[in-house]
Amino acid sequence: MSTNAHPRRQRNIALLVAGTFFMENLDGTILTTAAPSIGADFGVASLSIGVAITAYLLTLAVLIPLSGWLTQRFGARRIFLTAIAVFTLASILCALSQNLTELTIFRVLQGVGGALMVPVGRLAVLRITSKADLIRTVALLTWPALAAPVIAPLIGGILSTYASWHWIFLINVPLGLVAFVVAARILPRERRETPPPLDWLGLGLTSIGLGVLVYLGSLLAGAEQNAGELIVLAVVGLGLLALATAHFLRTSTPLLRLRSLRIETFRVSNAGGAVYRMTLFAVPFLLPLLFQDEFGYSPVLAGTLVLFVFIGNFAIKPATTPMLRRFGFRPVIVAATIGAALSMVLCAFLTRDTPFVVVAALLVFSGVARSTGFTAYNTIAFADVPQAEMTDANTLTSTLQQVAAGFGVAVGAVALRAGEAAWGGLGAFQFSFLVIGALTLVSTVEALRLSPNAGANIRPPAARGRVKRA
Repeated sequence: MSTNAHPRRQRNIALLVAGTFFMENLDGTILTTAAPSIGADFGVASLSIGVAITAYLLTLAVLIPLSGWLTQRFGARRIFLTAIAVFTLASILCALSQNLTELTIFRVLQGVGGALMVPVGRLAVLRITSKADLIRTVALLTWPALAAPVIAPLIGGILSTYASWHWIFLINVPLGLVAFVVAARILPRERRETPPPLDWLGLGLTSIGLGVLVYLGSLLAGAEQNAGELIVLAVVGLGLLALATAHFLRTSTPLLRLRSLRIETFRVSNAGGAVYRMTLFAVPFLLPLLFQDEFGYSPVLAGTLVLFVFIGNFAIKPATTPMLRRFGFRPVIVAATIGAALSMVLCAFLTRDTPFVVVAALLVFSGVARSTGFTAYNTIAFADVPQAEMTDANTLTSTLQQVAAGFGVAVGAVALRAGEAAWGGLGAFQFSFLVIGALTLVSTVEALRLSPNAGANIRPPAARGRVKRA
């Protein structure tokens, strides 16, 4: 697929893919808010609904590694359209579920669509985007991952309070239909490739290993835990991924090609960037709990407050591209990670008596740092990746990002429980925010090691010159 597509067409395809990303990300988090309502309808405990949430996340983790091979075999356009159709149909079936078993089965089907929508959609965009347009295009693709976890508590709270939980899934139907029609019209047809034989051993090791680790993350985020079970799952999951890595390095046609990790910018984005994403995904999990459980706010008020994070995300978005072009990637990533860590530390000192305007200002600041870092990390990941390696690099990035996002809630939950054991009450939240703030600084260390000219090939020459003279 050519990288010389018309700029308007590039933007339209990027916006289309961003919209599907939003649906996939939203459905990964919104169900938590409606768990009590669904449990009451099905006659089961709210915690039991966690199996439907875990089934979705497990399916994403297991199938994303397969997306690169399927794209080569059938083409990005065909797979992307199929993914939208499957996701939309599964959403309807989820809304029609009569019991928890049906809901879980249809959530797995929904996960199949989501697992293909995200990596294949991004690949379709990257294939038509030149290096010069990469910063602007990736900025469009970044906002769904930022917005969905933040606004999910509010949307879920409103729908489950004033309508019914079924609408959590039904809102995907018009979005999916529009996305399918638009995608059929604007996605270019491409010449199908002949991929190597499918690496079944690599697929089995990776899928099972990732599935075990995502399941481990869901257990860590749960209320009841068995230390022996957690240790066994960790050993099995990490062991299988270690075997998969050794296999990928030996075989000539691996499912996941790790050669992109030799590229500095790609490696930093998927190493320090993974820690950054993991801690940031813990924040939308902790904030609603803090506002509701400790401050006594209603679900709608708590969701509205968290929405200020999205305001920060949205407000800084027009400035992220100029900042990256003017200052370069390393200074922007370092500033964003330090800012994100600072915002988490400051959240530890919020109390019920903190004025709303102060809370709102802090959350807007958190959103600014969050958005800037996400955009920088996501853009630099593909800055130096040759076009011929883009499919492999995109599949590997999608896999690592999904695991990092899945463990975000687990990290927040473990930190919160550790705080409860030590201090209890509000002290637990103070401890948890301090812990994830400290973890965020780990990604700052990785960012400081980045070369000063990293990503220079996707910044205009004039901008590079100004930075050099500064």
